[in-house]
Formats: sequence, C-alpha cells, structure tokens
Amino acid sequence: MRSSWLHDVQIPGHRPGRYERPDSVERAIELLNDFGNEAKVIAGGTDLMVELDRQVATPELLIDLTGIPGLGTMEERGERLAFGPLFTHNQAATSGLVIDRALPLAQASLEVGSPALRNRATIVGNVVTASPANDTITALRALDAELTATSVNSSRTIQLADFHTGVRRTTLEPNELVTAASVKPLGPGDRGVWVKLGLRRAQAISVVHVALVLRTNAQGQINECRLALGSVAPTIVTVPAAEEFLCAQGIEFNGLSPEIVDRAALLCREAVAPIDDPRATADYRSEAVTIMIRRALSSLRENSQASSHPAAAPTLGGPSVAAAARPSSVTVGDDVSANVNGTEIVAPLTGGSLLDWLREGAMLTGTKEGCAEGECGACTVSLEGTSVLSCLVPDGRAEGATVVTIEGLAGENGLHPTQQSFIDRAAVQCGYCIPGFVMAAAALTDAEAVDDSQRRLGLSGNLCRCTGYYAIEHAVQDAANPMIVGSENRP
Repeated sequence: MRSSWLHDVQIPGHRPGRYERPDSVERAIELLNDFGNEAKVIAGGTDLMVELDRQVATPELLIDLTGIPGLGTMEERGERLAFGPLFTHNQAATSGLVIDRALPLAQASLEVGSPALRNRATIVGNVVTASPANDTITALRALDAELTATSVNSSRTIQLADFHTGVRRTTLEPNELVTAASVKPLGPGDRGVWVKLGLRRAQAISVVHVALVLRTNAQGQINECRLALGSVAPTIVTVPAAEEFLCAQGIEFNGLSPEIVDRAALLCREAVAPIDDPRATADYRSEAVTIMIRRALSSLRENSQASSHPAAAPTLGGPSVAAAARPSSVTVGDDVSANVNGTEIVAPLTGGSLLDWLREGAMLTGTKEGCAEGECGACTVSLEGTSVLSCLVPDGRAEGATVVTIEGLAGENGLHPTQQSFIDRAAVQCGYCIPGFVMAAAALTDAEAVDDSQRRLGLSGNLCRCTGYYAIEHAVQDAANPMIVGSENRP
C-alpha cells in the first residue's frame, strides 16, 4: 500500500503473485486469454521490470516466453526477414544477415543500453513498449516492418505504421501475443542508415534518432524512400514531403548533390514540431534533425553508411536469451531451485528480481544493486553462460537455471585472471561497482579475441562511482595476457 509520507523511491515495487514459463506459444496465448489485463508477457523484461519496480505495471501474472523453443531466431521468409519475439538486440547487432540486408536495424540495436542489457532486451519488446525514444522503432519503420499478433481464435498482420497510437499505447489487444515480426530487406542496389544523437557516448536515451532507407530501380535510380524520426513527438514521425522529393529527382546515389540534401533536410525540419523535455529543447531538436538528415544522406551518397558499425561487437557471452529454460509454474512463496556457483540453492519465489533472489534468498550479497534500471552494471551476473543485469531478470527465471555470481568466479586453481589483475592493478576502489565490472570483464577476458575498442564497448554498461577508469582498463588489458597477470612485468 502506498503511504503518503514515503518518497516515491521508498515505495516497494509491485511483485506479481504468479510466474508461468509455458513450453508453447499456444499455452502462452491461453494464459493471456484467461488473465487478460491481469497478465503481462515478459521476454527480456528490460522495460517491464522497471515498470514493475515503479508500479507503472501491476499484473498478477508474468508469462515468461523463454521456455518456448524457436522464438529467438531470424530467417529469410519469402521476400522478408522474419524474427521471433525472443530475437535480441545483440543478435541483430552482430548478425551478418542483418548487417548486410537490414543495416539500420543492426545500427539501432547496437545503441540500445549496454552489452549485458542487449543480451536480454528483445526487438519485439522494444516495439510493444511503444516509447518514441526506443531506438529500433525508426529503423523498423524505415524497413516497412510488420507484426503478427495471435490470439486464441485468430491471427492478424499489423503494419508497424498502424501499431503505435501514442506514448506507450498500441493497437495490441490484451489477449494478443506478438508471435513474429518481419522487415523488407535491402536489395542489391538499396542503401539504408540509422543515426542517433544522445547526451553521452553509451547508454544514452535518444535526443533525436533518424532512420533512412533509399531503394532503387533496375537503372539504379532512387525510386522509393522511407524516412523516420524518433524522440521528436509522441510517436514516430515520417516525412512524406521529403520522401516524395527524394524519389522525384530520378537520380542515382551520386546525384545526391548538396542542394538536394539541404532541401530534404529543410523539408524534414519544417515537418516536425519537436517536444521539449529534460534532454533537449524543441529548437535544439529542430536544428539536430536538419544536421542529422544532411549527414545521413551524405553517408548514403558516399556509400559509407556502415563504416562506424563494428565488425565484431562484444556480447559478454551472448547474444541470445534463447529458450534454455525448462517450463515452470510457481507462485510467491514456492521454492525455486537453481545451480548457483556449482551448488544447488533453494529459496522461495518473491515475485521480485533475480538480484533480490540472490541477495535475500541465496544470501549471496556480492552482487550489488546500484540503479535498479539497468544503467550501472553493478548487478551483472552470468545466467546460462550469458552476462545479464540481474535487476532486470524476474526471480522466477532462476528455476532450473545455472547462475554464476562474483562469489563463484574463482576456480579450483585460484582466482580468475580478471580478479587477480584487478588486485595487481589496484583497480578495486570503493568496491561497490567492482563485482559487476569483474563479471563483465571476465566475460571479455574469456572471449577469443578482444581489442582495446571492443573492451571499452564491452564495459560501457558498467559505471564507476569513484571515476577511476584507467586502473580498471589496465586491469582488463592485463587479464587478456596470461603472461602479465600476477607478475611485475606490466607496461
């Protein structure tokens, strides 16, 4: 019960009383049909867990899709690329098929949160959350995305352009489940790009983001344009005037002159009435739209649109949250059993997060809670060999799972190389963020080949409150070289 004398941050989050992990889409839909608005579907949960914590969502039942095989893949299906509701942002960001045939989606996916968050965050979940700041929605709009919504008695195809009706509002019915999505891939002569403006280099909510796809005819002339703007209005904005202008020129990509580019950018600026919010003023957004459209069109003219996308983005053991979980049905108070650090741990379901279950039930307090919304990385653990943010994982997911926390990272032969290098480099400061840093860095150390830029990207989801990043970075570099760890032969 909410108490008037408590601050919002002191009020406990909502904890659903029941957790179901069905083994089939049919069973998931039956549960949705039976419970209606009292149920919420969870795939990655990176949005929903925050909504539960803030009591924005108050369902009685969580329906976890991770026990259903086959929902975490992408495939060519006719003239489209189709993927399921468990297809994650890390999968999209690192898939050769997506990079080659749907580059804007790969670029947008890489900008969502941190590597550990992207291991669970799903593209369909991003769409259903329906925030205009969600990065992948503009890329999907530019790629003519479609959704398949299924209920007990029917299935329908929804154009993404018709799906969002406002901030966090969609046309999805309470008894419907998005069972698939698809995009129209880029053809051999087509080009697309996605660009973002944020207030910091990583984990930034968009000030503005832009997706632009130009398709060509048999003569190589631009004859189809899709342009979508995000974070400028309550829903994604398209600019038909600019799309028609670019198509009407009858030009190839090398014909995108500065005059044509400037005119298209001006049409975009004139078409939007941006919002004011804490991230930016409307005037700033208007100017940003103009600059970003110019840069996007220029990159397509030069065919340099893919130059900034890394050849191998670190995923910290991901990139999939695929169905490795056995079906289960538990209510609050029931015992949940997991293999934690090589030992079976049994503790009751609380309806909270995996972090809560580890700290309060398993009594493993090394994993810390920092932000409780997936921005600091202090709660990083390994779930089925994949780094995840335990504050954004429901505790029911622990049932039958294999989990490694900071307490279990060391092996029979002593400390993990990353732990030893943190000691050698005096990278342990106040200690609060260190468990998450070490778990993320260990996943990087265990990778086959990681260069300096990949290490920085891999650790971009971990924040140090003491601001001592140099020692941490040196420790991670040392851990990648077994000849250095534990010695005085350091550069």
